[in-house]
Amino acid sequence: MDGKRNVFFGLASLLVAVLVMVGCRSIPKGVYPVTDFDLQRYLGTWHEVARFDFAFERNLRNVTAEYSMNEDGSVRVVNRGYNYAKGKWQESEGRARFQGSPDLGALEVSFFGPFYSGYNVIAIDDDYQYALVAGKDLNYLWILSRTPQMPSEVLTEYLILAESLGFDIDRLVWSGQGQ
Repeated sequence: MDGKRNVFFGLASLLVAVLVMVGCRSIPKGVYPVTDFDLQRYLGTWHEVARFDFAFERNLRNVTAEYSMNEDGSVRVVNRGYNYAKGKWQESEGRARFQGSPDLGALEVSFFGPFYSGYNVIAIDDDYQYALVAGKDLNYLWILSRTPQMPSEVLTEYLILAESLGFDIDRLVWSGQGQ
């Protein structure tokens, strides 16, 4: 019986360790989500001012993200952008949910079934007009605005913050809002 108990506790410990490691991968080390986050104020349309390039958004300009509530309490996410290489608009729909407390800007988003990745609001102004969002690691970063452009002083503040957290801001792709 002790042998089975030891195996059970060993497997349980391994499972907990794996879950902790997976959970830790949802935000870069040393980066923290905003506190006192208000999802209701975050809902609506955001314009992508800049991002780190990755396969799912390659060649997209004029990207917007629309956030609204689903009946089950999760957040409906609709990303839309113009693919200038293909000459057409593209759209993808996903869902987001809180990773923990709903007053932290730590969410996870999925566009592919059961696979979720970190979506962390790491800076937002008091009026919920501008946001800096980090993904699961230093390879994912978005600068968002309620309008196609944002004031240069806010942009500069977010760039300084991102760089201080370890993001390579030279990798940013400017989304060409209004082009």
